Amino acid sequence: MTVRVHGTCAPGFEGVRAEFERSFAERDELGAAVAATVGGEPVVDLWGGDADRTGTRPWERDTLVNVYSTTKGMTSLCAHLLVDRGELDLDAPVARYWPEFADAGKADIPVRWLLSHRAGLIAPGEPMAPGAVYDWEKVTEALAATRPWWRPGTAQGYHAVTFGFLVGEVVRRITGVSLGTFLRTEVTGPLGADVHVGTQESEHGRCADMAPPLSREAPPSSTPPSPSSSRTVFGDVPRPPVTGLSDHPMAPATLALQYLPLGDVNAAAYRCAEIPAANGHATARGIAAVYAELACGRLLSSGAVERLRTCQSDGDEPDLVLRTGTSLADTWPWGLGYMLNQYGQAGPNPRAFGHGGAGGSYAFADPENGVSYAYTMNRMGAGTSGEDLRSVHLVGALYEGLRERGPVHGR
Repeated sequence: MTVRVHGTCAPGFEGVRAEFERSFAERDELGAAVAATVGGEPVVDLWGGDADRTGTRPWERDTLVNVYSTTKGMTSLCAHLLVDRGELDLDAPVARYWPEFADAGKADIPVRWLLSHRAGLIAPGEPMAPGAVYDWEKVTEALAATRPWWRPGTAQGYHAVTFGFLVGEVVRRITGVSLGTFLRTEVTGPLGADVHVGTQESEHGRCADMAPPLSREAPPSSTPPSPSSSRTVFGDVPRPPVTGLSDHPMAPATLALQYLPLGDVNAAAYRCAEIPAANGHATARGIAAVYAELACGRLLSSGAVERLRTCQSDGDEPDLVLRTGTSLADTWPWGLGYMLNQYGQAGPNPRAFGHGGAGGSYAFADPENGVSYAYTMNRMGAGTSGEDLRSVHLVGALYEGLRERGPVHGR
């Protein structure tokens, strides 16, 4: 079936449209959008497909969709704005802003370890009930009382869900407003960027429904799961409660993803909640507009942009969580709230930075080339870090178009 693609591409960027169309024909795309800017000017703005699994709602120009952890780039930006304004010190203890956080041996954890996934707080100390993730006070109180799962600063592990509560509570303590409110009033509202953390019910009618991959079968195995494990699409995972990282090879990922269950991601309760690590709803155009500000030296100081994309990882350090959740590599370089571009998923410039989300959404800024990019979709695919082939081919075509305009900085 041929899917009609809507929108525009600037001359020289027609290859992006061709790859976008190919994703519908060959890569199981359901509904999606892709947007890119160069020098702050739009060069790609495309959308197409269906906003639901039944094909009854077309994906429109203003369709919002859950972008999972691509949200983290917006959350991190809020923190960096406060750093630029002198209201937040990355090297100050978190407890300076959030006194209750000092409990359980956490008094000396600096703010930068929250942003670089080194705080050891990938989960609350005990599993939380379904629906608790919608209660901000309950989650932040639980995290303040949690003893770190490893000695802070000695390792990195992707804080898949807790990242937004940890960084968001620091933002709330400083500003007096929620992360979603601060993002709207200080960033997306002034830019006219269609990005939401805590999406009002009045906007739910234009939200796409997330859809699972076409195949959800668990990987074949010649051995049954152990009594302490259960078989899932991710393989064998331990059954909670997990008492330590060494309980099972998948213990870190289980803690990060199951101790704060997200619930029904197509439900009104999920869309309305503020889960700043995982439930931003946005258009690709809106996310690309925010990253365009960073690519073009606006919104943050040049020093802030350099700081946020400076690697915080220790050499070829593995990520305790992502090493079981991404196909890229065992080692993972983190900036301050952003994924760095060691593996080229954000094009040829190793200094590009951004963030990906579960299922395939991805966005980044490339300041040296003046590029911003965002891809959003509702058919869950592979990876969390920009390695989904739908995005990989779109990024490749974007830079081919850029090369027609002149030299491109990078590899």
